[in-house]
Amino acid sequence: MEASSKFRAGRQWLAAPELWSRRRTAGEAVLALVLGLMAAGTEELLGGEGLQLLAVGAAAAVLSLLRRRMPAPVLLVAAALGPILSGFAALLMVVGWSAGRRIVGAGRTLAAFTVAYVFCVASTLVDVWSQQAPMSFVLFTTLYFLTTTVVPGLASRYWTQRRTLLHALQERNAQLLREHAMVAGQARLRERQRIAQDMHDSLGHQLALISVHTGALEVDRELTPRQREAVGVLRGASVTAMHELREVVGILRDGVEGPAPVDEPGRAARGTAGIEGLVGAARVAGNTVELRRTGEVRPLAAAADHAAYRIVQEALTNAYKHAPGAPIGVELRYEPDSFVVEIVNGAAGGVTQGEVVSGGQGLTGLRERARLVGGMVHAGPADSGGFRVAGVLPYGVVEAAPFVAAEDDFRQQSPKAALGNGASVMDWTVSEREQAIGGRGRSSGWALGCGIALAAVLVLAAAGVFGLFFLVSSVNKGMIDPGEYERVQIGADEDEVRDRLPSGDTITTAGLAGTGPREPEGSECLVLMSSEVGHNVDTEPVFRFCFKGGKLIEKKAYEASR
Repeated sequence: MEASSKFRAGRQWLAAPELWSRRRTAGEAVLALVLGLMAAGTEELLGGEGLQLLAVGAAAAVLSLLRRRMPAPVLLVAAALGPILSGFAALLMVVGWSAGRRIVGAGRTLAAFTVAYVFCVASTLVDVWSQQAPMSFVLFTTLYFLTTTVVPGLASRYWTQRRTLLHALQERNAQLLREHAMVAGQARLRERQRIAQDMHDSLGHQLALISVHTGALEVDRELTPRQREAVGVLRGASVTAMHELREVVGILRDGVEGPAPVDEPGRAARGTAGIEGLVGAARVAGNTVELRRTGEVRPLAAAADHAAYRIVQEALTNAYKHAPGAPIGVELRYEPDSFVVEIVNGAAGGVTQGEVVSGGQGLTGLRERARLVGGMVHAGPADSGGFRVAGVLPYGVVEAAPFVAAEDDFRQQSPKAALGNGASVMDWTVSEREQAIGGRGRSSGWALGCGIALAAVLVLAAAGVFGLFFLVSSVNKGMIDPGEYERVQIGADEDEVRDRLPSGDTITTAGLAGTGPREPEGSECLVLMSSEVGHNVDTEPVFRFCFKGGKLIEKKAYEASR
């Protein structure tokens, strides 16, 4: 139990500042093992053996595990050991990536990488100080450090800062959307309450007066039965209107529409079940209305059911106002894929009595109501000379078409990022369009990242070409073929021999001087490599020419150990 708790504590310490999952822990362990094996294997290829291989592999694995907790110190240690231990090349790439993203502050990051570069160069100079051309080694060390450390560090820092910026933009966008929704909701609520109060104070008062007066008129003994029946219809209509007004006022105040009650005393059902009541009321008022039903009756969704009732109600109202006395036909068709309600009235048979009050918004409201449930409404002149209103409504719940096309909607939503209340927010990665505001964010972000990577690759390629050219030139300055060696004769003039041979002042011959037989006393020797490959990978075939008194006094061919 104690060992398990210590393991968890150690894992949390290494994973700072974030916690690792078991999968992440296993991945880090495998990475450390791979880097350790690569370091040990490289050292073995270069002649290392025994405990040295074990130490190099263990050091690489430990540094890999510590790179998150201590990015700067691990970077410095790896940079200092990199030139000495060739197996640290892969480790330097991983350490450079971690240091680039985990060292806080641009100044600290620059300082850490600068000091690491100084350590890398210093280790190189200490290792090759006794050899020729130390500046050439500094050049190659610089290219090595840029390739294995600086480029991964820059790429990692760019990627991390970009991701952090996008995350901050997403959070800020979510906060702005929440605040905007709250402000808009409060404004809508205040406007709803104002409208509700106005409707209650004005319409409620007028409807109450109508109900009271029609109620008193209904019991007047001087009225004929026909008049009393008409007054009863008016009183019932006023009571129903008061009920509906009360519900509309409640919706405006609360912003939530509840299910319409059916068969309550004093109010009509407001669905397809209530259409027959509308037709009956119209007949009582003296209109000729025919109701027809065709097809197998099927239930509609609540919103579509209510929309069908409103279509019939509005169409009958328009017929009363604009074509009084004209016959009206109401047809309900239950078709296999949709419900069709059609109201057709004949041409007006007489002059409209009194003032016709119309806001001109009834049919527009019907079209919008039908659209919201996935249906449609058509209104226009009928072939018979009257007017026709037809609505097509779905049986189930269908999402309404958006007001704005999705591809043109600024507030595009991402299923990955969510508001605090669970709603989605703008997808800045529609990036990642990842990574900037606008439709071209993703492509521009990738283009910028690829541009940086391409620039780094081009710089390294140019440096590599220059290094290769330099290496070839250096090899030419320090190498001859065996035939040239044979043609040089002992006793020849020193100037003549040196003119025929390369200068030997190159990095490729560094470390070869003093490796062969003892040089003649007081002589000055020129050591060159052979163009032929030696018989042993640990030795290098070389030619040595020793001069004294302006003459070539000795030449020897031997294999020198590197």
